[in-house]
Amino acid sequence: MENIITLHQNNIDQEHICCAISDKKCKDSYEMKKDWLKKELENGYVFRRLDARAKVFIEYGPAENGWVPVEAPKYLLINCFWVSGKYKGKGYGKELLNLAMMDAKTKGLAGLVTVVGTKKFHFMSDTKWLIRQGFETCETLPSGFSLLAKKNKTEEVTPKFKDSVRNTEQVNQKGIVVYYSNRCPFSEFHVRNSLIETAEKRNLPLEIIKLETKEQAQSAPTPATIFSLFYEGKFITTDISICMDSRFDKVLEKSR
Repeated sequence: MENIITLHQNNIDQEHICCAISDKKCKDSYEMKKDWLKKELENGYVFRRLDARAKVFIEYGPAENGWVPVEAPKYLLINCFWVSGKYKGKGYGKELLNLAMMDAKTKGLAGLVTVVGTKKFHFMSDTKWLIRQGFETCETLPSGFSLLAKKNKTEEVTPKFKDSVRNTEQVNQKGIVVYYSNRCPFSEFHVRNSLIETAEKRNLPLEIIKLETKEQAQSAPTPATIFSLFYEGKFITTDISICMDSRFDKVLEKSR
């Protein structure tokens, strides 16, 4: 097996962060994600990846500092967690997950928590696989999101979503509304370029809400703070490809 490396302030400028490695059009978005990571590393954030040119990595940090509307005191919140391509099925996912769980135990924390789709959502971890690794469902939302946790001890407090995710009345009921952050190296480019062009072509109203602080993210009406698109007040998808003209109508129709 290839080695797993941890990014930190002394090596992050020289190391890649897995996604958008070769995507030249997302270069600025890629640097924004790195800048976001540098700031979060100071708040206990951890980014581990395979020492290879691949999308095999895990990101997590204290849930109290997380950019997700959940209440999970003393838990580590897993954000992105991917194993792709030829590296699937070779134990890398289990190794990365075990390292995160060891961190939680070493620090005397309650365990791990993460947001997924009740069915597989884009840019979110595989729900069924996590449940096979010992995660349990804490809460499920009508919008299709689930909150999973893996506890160190059964008596630990059960995490829950914050009330903001049940307050979707705050979302504009007309046209497209997008919430996003720089937690992903694809989001800035596609929201600020592809989606604007797509909405203009269809003469659809568009409201873009960028989450620039953890406080804003923790009070968002969606737990998918990398990217969430609403249409006419209804949550539609976490799939950033909907921003593109060639994908918008198909993804919208499929998600309704």
